[in-house]
Amino acid sequence: MNVLIVDDEPLARSRLKRLLAIDKSIVIKAEAANGNEALELAKKYNPDLIFLDVDMPGMNGLEVAHKLNRMPLPPAIVFVTAHPEHALDALQLSATGYLVKPVTEQSLSKVLDQLGRLNKAHVQKQQSAKISYQVAGVLKSVELDSIFYFNAQEKYTNMVFEGGEAFIEQSLKQLELLYPAQLLRIHRNTLVNKSKLLCLKTQNTGVHTIELVGCKEPLAVSRRELKAVKDILNA
Repeated sequence: MNVLIVDDEPLARSRLKRLLAIDKSIVIKAEAANGNEALELAKKYNPDLIFLDVDMPGMNGLEVAHKLNRMPLPPAIVFVTAHPEHALDALQLSATGYLVKPVTEQSLSKVLDQLGRLNKAHVQKQQSAKISYQVAGVLKSVELDSIFYFNAQEKYTNMVFEGGEAFIEQSLKQLELLYPAQLLRIHRNTLVNKSKLLCLKTQNTGVHTIELVGCKEPLAVSRRELKAVKDILNA
């Protein structure tokens, strides 16, 4: 398992390295002292797991995690912090684990055991997730891989997939938190399936749209989300 350690404190990085050395299956690929370094090294090494300090100057760990979750294949993230009150924020960002400083051998072992239970069968189950919806009182479902995009419409979310569309009750935020590896926000009202991204187009007026494989309808990309879309297409 390839690991990246991110912490602005050298002593904290050294302590974690020493504890991780006990597990011979772990390879520490690199260390980062800030958020920008973390993002650069994550893109370079594509680690399986990142130990990410929350309390860093500049871009903090929560902001880094939000950007990491936009990667085509996001790494597992274990937050490390001296402030336990960040636990809820960590869970909302789909963190795999949470460690409170000073990290102990016992707490680290517990987190690594949790990671060990995330075997291939679990990963495959996540990748083949299904979204349920109702049509005329009949409960149906569609595989996430078959969905083009989700669009927020008042109190409901419209789901467009191969062969049709349907309204579901989950909000875009809920879907984004449940499936960070599969979905990408391109607009405050729209999430798309990362695996179906085809190309980005820019009109003379400065309006940006994307095309999805198998979907004829171009979708608007907001300026705020433009960089994230480019990062996925260039990955």
